[in-house]
Amino acid sequence: MDEHATGWRAIIARFLPLVLVILLIGSLGTLLYSASHAARDHERALKEQRRSFEVIALARAFEAKTARAEVTLARYVISLDPDTGRLFQDQWRTAASQLKTLSYTTRHSDWQRGNVMALQAAFDQRGKTLSEIGLRTTYDQKMGALAQFHQAGKSRDLMRITALLDQVIQAENARLQERSQAVSLAGDRNAWFGKTSQLFGLVLLVCVLFALWFANAAYSERRNARRQAEDEAERADRMEAAVAERTVELSDAYEQLKKETAERAAAEENLRQMQKMDAVGQLTGGIAHDFNNMLAVVVGGLELAKRKLRLKPQEATRHLDNAMEGANRAAALTRRLLAFARSEPLLPNAVDPDALVAGLSDLIDRSIGDQITMAFEKEALGWRIFVDQHQMENAILNLCVNARDAMEGRGRLLIRTGQTQLAPNEIGECTGGEYVTLSVIDNGCGMTPEILSRVFEPFFTTKPVGKGTGLGLSQIFGFVHQSEGEIRIDSEPGQGTSVHIYLPRHINAEGTDAADARTPDREPVLHPPTRILVVEDDPRVLNQTMAALAELGHLPVACDHPSKAAKLLASHRDIGLIMSDVLMPDMTGPEMVRTLPAIYAHLPVLFVTGYAGDIAESADFGGHEVLRKPYTLTGLAQALSNALNGSHHPGTAAAAE
Repeated sequence: MDEHATGWRAIIARFLPLVLVILLIGSLGTLLYSASHAARDHERALKEQRRSFEVIALARAFEAKTARAEVTLARYVISLDPDTGRLFQDQWRTAASQLKTLSYTTRHSDWQRGNVMALQAAFDQRGKTLSEIGLRTTYDQKMGALAQFHQAGKSRDLMRITALLDQVIQAENARLQERSQAVSLAGDRNAWFGKTSQLFGLVLLVCVLFALWFANAAYSERRNARRQAEDEAERADRMEAAVAERTVELSDAYEQLKKETAERAAAEENLRQMQKMDAVGQLTGGIAHDFNNMLAVVVGGLELAKRKLRLKPQEATRHLDNAMEGANRAAALTRRLLAFARSEPLLPNAVDPDALVAGLSDLIDRSIGDQITMAFEKEALGWRIFVDQHQMENAILNLCVNARDAMEGRGRLLIRTGQTQLAPNEIGECTGGEYVTLSVIDNGCGMTPEILSRVFEPFFTTKPVGKGTGLGLSQIFGFVHQSEGEIRIDSEPGQGTSVHIYLPRHINAEGTDAADARTPDREPVLHPPTRILVVEDDPRVLNQTMAALAELGHLPVACDHPSKAAKLLASHRDIGLIMSDVLMPDMTGPEMVRTLPAIYAHLPVLFVTGYAGDIAESADFGGHEVLRKPYTLTGLAQALSNALNGSHHPGTAAAAE
């Protein structure tokens, strides 16, 4: 029994250390494995935490880039600067690229997939809205673009994008809290395993030197992991601070832009006026040439009439008619120049386009030369349009001159009128209904798509310096839109150009296409001889006016300065009407009338002006009749009749026909 027990003790004594060593090594191995697994969990948690910071940073950057793009679009709508428009497109494409990166980063995040897909849809819808605003701006529809941009600022897609970005960031912040907690738990596990490793290292210090080395390695790895985690946390904090700072900068920049908008608008208005005046200077040479030609007709006709007056009165009459035609054309030329320089309002009336084109045929033929074959297709068939006839004639003549230049003085020109039925927005912004079409078609050199996209821009021209101002098509564009119509150009290089103008069909109060009745066409009411005070600072015009009034049977009283008017009224108690020029030294005609004593307030007043822009400020005339220079005896008689009868028709001042 003792021998048996001694044998077991020996066996135990021999194998017990080995068993203990095996148990210690097994425990140490288990400990090392658990520590390594905890480190991997810690690293995975840190990786997930970094991904959350990256998603948040991408969302903030996308939000900042879209905000900058919308600010840039606002600058483009205001300034019409093509470089600003291209900058907006680049910024919007960058925002789209950032959104794709965000979608790729969250591809494995089930909690983000729905938000990112909805954000992509809202972003695409917003892009269509902003692109439409940019397109309107490119085609010089500034007021429409500003209105649409204002509405876009309140649109649901913008609020949808903001809400979805907030959802993405909130969801990622919630996930970040979970991942930060996982990092903390993994760190605690690493700390526990580190302490346990130290304990086992002390126990095995004498027996197993390797255990000490392994414990030291485990401790070093944990320390490096903690340092890396701290570095990543610091980097995430810096990124978040940078995004917040950038957001504040964008907000400040937007506020600054809002403050500068009024000053910039005023500066741009001044610049446009300077450009317009520069264009007037460029037009001076051509205007002087045409005006001299007309004066040559007037002077020559009068001189020939003077020579033939006694011997050949019929031939003298013909020369006088030619002189009168030249004078009328000079007056029309002056009105057109003033209309351009001072934005004279339109004076529309019902016009038959077929008759209008027929009446212009001789003028167009002289303007384009003998080497161009001209053809007409008049298919309006009685449909009328409601436009300013002079502006419509200018538009057609400008289009024909442009066609002549495109054909280099040799080719075929077709002017066609027609009828059409348009659906809403089928052509530009035209409402649905019946429209009259007017087309000018040539077989010239045509235009490239790049040039075609810019033809309506003010001051854009492909002609050499001194050959054009670039204002023709832009003025036609403005006139057509003022008349509630639309203009479209079809052109290809080498295939010619077709310009199509669409204008609404005009139906009068009786529901027909007949011309509207016009009060100026009626015969003036004859009045007994009336004493008329004529206030005019130019002695030649004063003498001519006195003679014209005497010819009509009235009794004129001359006044060469507005300051003398009150004294002359006091000395001539029988004065029944005041006829006054508008622009005079020291004071204007309306100012003179307002300063007269109250006892003369009952006297009718007839203002005479050669400045077309005055008509736009009709409020200054106090409801009195206005006669535009130059005028005929018939026009003067009509204006006097209106003034004496007290029947004023705004905007219908008589002029030379």
